[in-house]
Amino acid sequence: MDRALVVAEPTEDAKELVREAGSLAEGVDSDIVLIHATTDEEYAGRRQAMASIASPADSYTADDAREGAAQFARDIAEEVLTAFDVRYETAGFVGNKGDVTLEAAEEYDCDHVFLSGRKRSPTGKALFRDTTQRVLLEHDGPVTVVTT
Repeated sequence: MDRALVVAEPTEDAKELVREAGSLAEGVDSDIVLIHATTDEEYAGRRQAMASIASPADSYTADDAREGAAQFARDIAEEVLTAFDVRYETAGFVGNKGDVTLEAAEEYDCDHVFLSGRKRSPTGKALFRDTTQRVLLEHDGPVTVVTT
């Protein structure tokens, strides 16, 4: 493993995943790219909420959402990864989490992906286009998943 992509989520299980990735990266002297993605739906909801309470000049843009996601990733990195002797960088994205994860892995040349998943039935995965399953099938390297 030379560079790992870790997808940060706002759960304790996801923080534990970041901790495990940091420990592994330290052990094999690799880098980490820690990202957080705001979905299109989350962005649209926040934009609508902001529009209802803010003045017209104070709009909530995709850049604002991306910066918020990047700040979340930085906060998690400072909380968890600083305990390890590991090089890391952070980024925020807006979009479908499966797309974003695969794009980020390619953009940052990551050879391993760490992400949290949810337990779903096979029908649920097919109907809801499970992000974890998609990354497992489409990433060209190892994928470590913690299910909650």
